[in-house]
Amino acid sequence: MRIVLLLLTLPLLLPAVAQTTIAQTTAVPADAPYLNAKLTPQARATDLLGRMTLAEKIGQMTQAERGAVKDPQDIAKYGLGSLLSGGGSAPTDNTPAGWAEMIDGFQKQALSTRLKIPLLYGVDALHGHNNAIGATLYPHNIGLGATRDAELVKAIGRATAQEVAATGANWTFSPCLCVARDVRWGRTYESFGERPELATLFSNEIDGYQGTPGGSGSILATAKHFVGDGGTDFGTSSTEKYLLDQGDTRLTEAALRRLHLPPFKAAIKRGVASVMVSFSSFNGVKLHGDKRLITDVLKGELGFQGFVISDWAGIDQISPDYAEGVRTAINAGIDMVMVPNEYRKFIDTLTAEVEAGRIPMSRIDDAVRRILTQKFRFGVFERPLADPALAKTFGSPEHKALARRAVRESLVLLKNQGVLPLSKTVPRLLVTGSNADDLGNQLGGWSVTWQGKSGATTTGTTIFDGIRAAVSAKSKVDYIDSRAETLDAAEVKSYDVGIVVVGETPYAEGQGDRESLGLAADDAAAVKTVCGAIKCVVITVSGRPLILTGELPKIGALVAAWLPGSEGAGVADLLFGDAKFSGKLPFAWPKSMAQIPVGQPKDASAPLFAYGFGLEK
Repeated sequence: MRIVLLLLTLPLLLPAVAQTTIAQTTAVPADAPYLNAKLTPQARATDLLGRMTLAEKIGQMTQAERGAVKDPQDIAKYGLGSLLSGGGSAPTDNTPAGWAEMIDGFQKQALSTRLKIPLLYGVDALHGHNNAIGATLYPHNIGLGATRDAELVKAIGRATAQEVAATGANWTFSPCLCVARDVRWGRTYESFGERPELATLFSNEIDGYQGTPGGSGSILATAKHFVGDGGTDFGTSSTEKYLLDQGDTRLTEAALRRLHLPPFKAAIKRGVASVMVSFSSFNGVKLHGDKRLITDVLKGELGFQGFVISDWAGIDQISPDYAEGVRTAINAGIDMVMVPNEYRKFIDTLTAEVEAGRIPMSRIDDAVRRILTQKFRFGVFERPLADPALAKTFGSPEHKALARRAVRESLVLLKNQGVLPLSKTVPRLLVTGSNADDLGNQLGGWSVTWQGKSGATTTGTTIFDGIRAAVSAKSKVDYIDSRAETLDAAEVKSYDVGIVVVGETPYAEGQGDRESLGLAADDAAAVKTVCGAIKCVVITVSGRPLILTGELPKIGALVAAWLPGSEGAGVADLLFGDAKFSGKLPFAWPKSMAQIPVGQPKDASAPLFAYGFGLEK
């Protein structure tokens, strides 16, 4: 019976493979319908798909990291559909001109092929074009969630898209629509908040990124990570040293739909171009191989018309058998694979799977049609190269002003015993703490590099820079780095007011997973010394709430500044009364680790500060 079935199947398979071989020698006429910009993206994609060989189709489904492409001619040789710059992957000349020259060079290779299909070039522009030095970097999503200002977030998406397009890239892997339920997770700051309504509200960042598809400064957006990445159980990650990230979301389907699916519904209604699948699992099944959720729910029930992209080497986690992982992922509904390094191996494997009949041609055609439709929709065929006119937007004064506004709106005033606003003529002001004068720390992860880095990694103003600029020239403002020297209580008493800026150092993804969220020893000591001696303001610069219950009684004013980005002067605007506090907590602020995670804590009593809390004065 098995032999008979195989013989019956072979005639159905062979013509599809043979057609790709025949088409390989067919020249493309200059008036081919897919080259006609007046036709619909769908019509153009249908025409082009009918002209493609199997090799050309599989090339379109392949995304390689630009650093893995040692020979740029491989772009044409394998007909690659996409390249990306992963976190920290940038040209040696990390300037807008350097980026444009690099990406345009890659595009010219793609355009040298017989079908002249341009590349999609993706970047992790998560809070601005954060791989590029000198770009405007906005508060991370946790801070934007505190603003409750959807129009602000849309404007940030638009500004980011302009800076990304100025460098030649045409696709961002953003926004992250995760609903983080456990603040120990290292990606908490990529979440707009602990409730689905916030991620749903801020899905309009997609409108900012995509603008008018095909218009100037319009780039493809990505709704990620589908689905439930913010709901993983502590200790379930199979990735070395990770605790939550890439773990298992153990929920009923009803709970998954209630907590984690709504933002994706909103994104699809907004016409998002792509959806990225999560590294995580749902009740033990890797999302990268979950056909029911990707094909039946996302594409079927929700009607998603864009294409599905894997996460970084995400298909490698499905099975130790690489071919099985490729087969499972593609059949599950993944359309483009972020390989990212061994693209030849992926192409050979996928080709073999199709030719063996284990992946139907109908699945390949569906994937490629989706990819091509978005390329046509966003005018990539008509404008494949960087637009020099957009160079003036990169790090522009207008964008920096927008980022400073975002900082102002994101700050949450948690406590104030008559300390704020501070006087600009305060005689003696002490500024200290690990994050007072460290640009890299206030940027957080995904800033120039994947993990981020302390120090002056790019251009911007630190919180201390902003404070120093805000006060009168007659005021004496001193900065003491509490990481390098121990504060002397007697010396501290010589100041009128102390500002202590504490918090975290940069991290990204599972490398930021933590068991405990207390202050570092030097920060705790600085708060104790300063707040025990003089009137003090404590500012937290962190990617999540920190445990401050023990320190709180001595603190005169407490401000959550999250990860404010490159325009730290926005913090001073509120400290000195140039603007009013309006931010509200996007996460409940726990009084102890026993109150984590939200929804299933060991301690169900009231948190230190409730979700939505925020003083105005």
